[in-house]
Amino acid sequence: MAEYREQQYEKGGPLREYDRRVKAGRLRNDDHQRTLVQALQDLHDDLMRYTPAKVVQPTIESLQPKKKSFLGSLFGGGGTETLKMTPPENLPKGLYMYGDVGSGKTMLMDLFYDTLPENIHSKTRIHFHNFMQEVHKEVHKIKIQHGNDIDAIPFVAAHIADHATVLCFDEFQVTDVADAMILRRMMESLMAHGVVLVTTSNRHPTQLYKNGIQRESFVPCINLLTDHLRIINLDSTTDYRKIPRPPSGVYHHPLDAGARRHAEHWFRFLGDVENDPPHRATHTVWGREIDVPRASGRACWFSFNELMGKATGAADYLELVRSYDAFIVTDVPGMNVRSRDLARRFITFLDAAYESRAKLVLTTAVPLTQLFMTEDEISKALNDASAQGDRKAQQAQSDGASVNDAMRSLMDDLGLNMDTLKKSSIFTGDEEAFAFARALSRLTEMGSQEWVDRGLGLEKSGGKKDAEDWGKTRSQYMQDSY
Repeated sequence: MAEYREQQYEKGGPLREYDRRVKAGRLRNDDHQRTLVQALQDLHDDLMRYTPAKVVQPTIESLQPKKKSFLGSLFGGGGTETLKMTPPENLPKGLYMYGDVGSGKTMLMDLFYDTLPENIHSKTRIHFHNFMQEVHKEVHKIKIQHGNDIDAIPFVAAHIADHATVLCFDEFQVTDVADAMILRRMMESLMAHGVVLVTTSNRHPTQLYKNGIQRESFVPCINLLTDHLRIINLDSTTDYRKIPRPPSGVYHHPLDAGARRHAEHWFRFLGDVENDPPHRATHTVWGREIDVPRASGRACWFSFNELMGKATGAADYLELVRSYDAFIVTDVPGMNVRSRDLARRFITFLDAAYESRAKLVLTTAVPLTQLFMTEDEISKALNDASAQGDRKAQQAQSDGASVNDAMRSLMDDLGLNMDTLKKSSIFTGDEEAFAFARALSRLTEMGSQEWVDRGLGLEKSGGKKDAEDWGKTRSQYMQDSY
């Protein structure tokens, strides 16, 4: 591909080069940026121990479609049943770095690319737009030569892998349906050939191709990125140590007086009790009224039964996230297979809160790991998965991990969690297992300090630009939700 280039680079990892530039006065030492550079260093160290297998070029026969279909013929997916592409076990986890303009994406990519270890003999850095143009051009050439039904993606991926053990994209973005349709297979094939992917973008993977045509066909690519790349937010944050925030952590159990004080503290912090004292509020959706027991500013407070005990649905939750930025939900019980309807309703609410980037504080009767499954059900899910060959489940049992520890380990990776749950006889189908796994993953992310801090107290701390950017993000989401 025309954009490929080989460059000489200085020896030493990104962290050493960062220190050198700081010492020379080329960069200002910054704790947040140093944390990001450490992530680059971690991958650098993994690459020092990485020896990719020789790229095996696929044969014409392996790429012939097993059966024809309209979409397979149109987008080159007809041969996927014949040629299964899976990443090698020793493939290092790549990086997906996203952030706003001015967050240092280019500098960090330069730092990583220019300090790749000596054992990486081929590397490529290319703007993502140019990369996709080249891919479409090569796919077109192969189809002209071998027929329109051929699965051209593995051919192109093998050619790229021959030139790049490490492939760096600048400005990963998806605006075209033709790109969206082939990206999952291209990323999957590249990883199967042992290519380590590193990319920058201005948005989180879950925000890629938002509202695009046939976006549901692109969702598997998003899942692939989140499963196989380490997602890093580059946006620097204001020094929140000066903000009088509550104790860290948004989950608290069991349900006792301490939990009530915890919720009260967060409600005062997230609301505006001085200028807008707590009060009841009412919102109307399709002629029905939604009663909010306690509201203040852009925060509201429900008990679990008040929010989920009624026949509420997605429309109600969308109205609430348009009206409020923060939610306190107390007295959340443990749910299981016998309370699926309640759990599904709660997951629908979580999805709405997550997509709107709302703050969420819960007081729960059980640990987060047991929120949707009892301890016995988790044990059964692990046993089922282990019996069907799930390595993660087998390892957890071999190590003698407790149920909570095993589940927490699975929660570290949504893909592994989903695979394990899908192998359990507890769930009626893949979609149900995925919904439970995704909810656990999102709750974990929403409990992080990064999630809670974003957009809070920025005006008082001098972060006017961050506050304005946060406002624009929420405004755009609200437009997209209507």
